[in-house]
Amino acid sequence: MTRVPVYAAEVTLSDGQRSASLGGVVVRNRRLVLLWLRRQALRLADGHGLLLAPEPVTPPTGDVRPVRFHGSDAPEELRRWATDGAHQDHAIRALEAGFPALFTVLDPAVGLSLTLAGWRGRPADQ
Repeated sequence: MTRVPVYAAEVTLSDGQRSASLGGVVVRNRRLVLLWLRRQALRLADGHGLLLAPEPVTPPTGDVRPVRFHGSDAPEELRRWATDGAHQDHAIRALEAGFPALFTVLDPAVGLSLTLAGWRGRPADQ
Protein backbone atom coordinates (compact mmCIF):
# COMPACT_ATOMS: atom_id res chain seq x y z
CA MET A 1 0.00 0.00 0.00
CA THR A 2 1.49 3.35 -1.07
CA ARG A 3 0.94 6.34 1.14
CA VAL A 4 0.15 9.39 -0.96
CA PRO A 5 0.71 12.77 0.68
CA VAL A 6 -2.26 15.07 0.82
CA TYR A 7 -2.40 18.80 1.27
CA ALA A 8 -5.13 20.98 2.69
CA ALA A 9 -6.00 24.64 2.45
CA GLU A 10 -8.49 26.80 4.28
CA VAL A 11 -9.53 30.42 4.49
CA THR A 12 -10.61 31.61 7.94
CA LEU A 13 -12.01 34.80 9.35
CA SER A 14 -11.32 35.83 12.95
CA ASP A 15 -12.27 38.65 15.29
CA GLY A 16 -9.47 37.77 17.72
CA GLN A 17 -11.69 35.65 19.94
CA ARG A 18 -13.68 33.54 17.52
CA SER A 19 -12.76 32.10 14.18
CA ALA A 20 -14.86 30.76 11.32
CA SER A 21 -13.94 28.82 8.22
CA LEU A 22 -15.01 30.39 4.94
CA GLY A 23 -14.14 27.22 3.07
CA GLY A 24 -11.39 24.74 2.42
CA VAL A 25 -10.12 21.99 0.20
CA VAL A 26 -8.01 18.83 0.33
CA VAL A 27 -5.83 18.20 -2.74
CA ARG A 28 -3.07 15.86 -3.81
CA ASN A 29 -0.07 18.21 -4.03
CA ARG A 30 1.34 21.52 -2.81
CA ARG A 31 1.02 23.25 -6.18
CA LEU A 32 -2.74 22.64 -6.15
CA VAL A 33 -2.89 24.08 -2.61
CA LEU A 34 -1.16 27.22 -3.80
CA LEU A 35 -3.33 27.45 -6.91
CA TRP A 36 -6.50 27.18 -4.81
CA LEU A 37 -5.26 29.77 -2.29
CA ARG A 38 -4.32 32.19 -5.09
CA ARG A 39 -7.74 31.76 -6.71
CA GLN A 40 -9.48 32.44 -3.41
CA ALA A 41 -7.33 35.51 -2.71
CA LEU A 42 -8.16 36.97 -6.13
CA ARG A 43 -11.82 36.03 -5.81
CA LEU A 44 -12.07 37.78 -2.43
CA ALA A 45 -10.15 40.83 -3.66
CA ASP A 46 -12.18 41.11 -6.87
CA GLY A 47 -15.46 40.78 -4.96
CA HIS A 48 -14.69 43.79 -2.76
CA GLY A 49 -17.30 46.48 -3.13
CA LEU A 50 -19.75 44.26 -4.98
CA LEU A 51 -23.19 43.55 -3.58
CA LEU A 52 -22.94 40.15 -1.95
CA ALA A 53 -25.66 37.82 -3.12
CA PRO A 54 -26.75 35.05 -0.77
CA GLU A 55 -24.89 31.81 -1.49
CA PRO A 56 -25.48 28.24 -0.38
CA VAL A 57 -23.68 27.28 2.82
CA THR A 58 -20.97 25.50 0.81
CA PRO A 59 -20.38 26.87 -2.68
CA PRO A 60 -20.43 23.98 -5.17
CA THR A 61 -17.06 24.89 -6.71
CA GLY A 62 -15.16 24.71 -3.45
CA ASP A 63 -14.68 28.47 -3.48
CA VAL A 64 -14.83 30.31 -0.19
CA ARG A 65 -17.77 32.43 0.79
CA PRO A 66 -17.27 36.11 -0.06
CA VAL A 67 -16.60 38.71 2.60
CA ARG A 68 -17.04 42.46 2.64
CA PHE A 69 -14.00 44.53 3.60
CA HIS A 70 -14.61 47.84 5.38
CA GLY A 71 -12.20 50.67 4.63
CA SER A 72 -8.99 48.67 4.46
CA ASP A 73 -6.21 47.74 2.09
CA ALA A 74 -7.07 44.05 2.46
CA PRO A 75 -8.27 43.55 -1.16
CA GLU A 76 -5.05 45.07 -2.55
CA GLU A 77 -2.94 43.00 -0.14
CA LEU A 78 -4.73 39.81 -1.21
CA ARG A 79 -4.23 40.66 -4.88
CA ARG A 80 -0.55 41.48 -4.30
CA TRP A 81 0.02 38.19 -2.45
CA ALA A 82 -1.69 36.19 -5.21
CA THR A 83 0.18 37.82 -8.10
CA ASP A 84 3.65 38.56 -6.70
CA GLY A 85 6.27 35.95 -7.60
CA ALA A 86 8.29 36.46 -4.41
CA HIS A 87 5.23 35.80 -2.22
CA GLN A 88 4.36 32.68 -4.21
CA ASP A 89 7.97 31.42 -4.08
CA HIS A 90 8.01 31.87 -0.31
CA ALA A 91 4.70 29.98 0.04
CA ILE A 92 5.77 27.03 -2.14
CA ARG A 93 9.13 26.79 -0.33
CA ALA A 94 7.34 26.68 3.01
CA LEU A 95 5.11 23.85 1.78
CA GLU A 96 8.10 21.97 0.29
CA ALA A 97 9.87 22.20 3.66
CA GLY A 98 6.83 20.80 5.46
CA PHE A 99 5.76 24.11 7.01
CA PRO A 100 2.36 25.74 6.54
CA ALA A 101 1.98 28.55 4.05
CA LEU A 102 0.13 31.36 5.81
CA PHE A 103 -0.99 34.80 4.75
CA THR A 104 -3.16 37.10 6.87
CA VAL A 105 -4.76 40.43 6.01
CA LEU A 106 -6.38 42.73 8.53
CA ASP A 107 -9.53 44.80 8.27
CA PRO A 108 -8.94 47.19 11.19
CA ALA A 109 -12.18 49.08 10.59
CA VAL A 110 -14.12 46.12 11.99
CA GLY A 111 -11.35 44.22 13.83
CA LEU A 112 -11.29 41.17 11.57
CA SER A 113 -8.42 39.17 10.13
CA LEU A 114 -8.63 36.89 7.10
CA THR A 115 -6.08 34.08 6.87
CA LEU A 116 -5.24 31.92 3.88
CA ALA A 117 -3.49 28.74 5.01
CA GLY A 118 -2.10 25.68 3.27
CA TRP A 119 -0.34 22.70 4.84
CA ARG A 120 0.68 19.12 4.30
CA GLY A 121 -1.71 16.66 5.87
CA ARG A 122 -1.35 13.03 6.80
CA PRO A 123 -0.62 10.72 3.89
CA ALA A 124 -3.62 8.88 2.52
CA ASP A 125 -3.51 5.15 1.85
CA GLN A 126 -3.81 4.23 -1.79
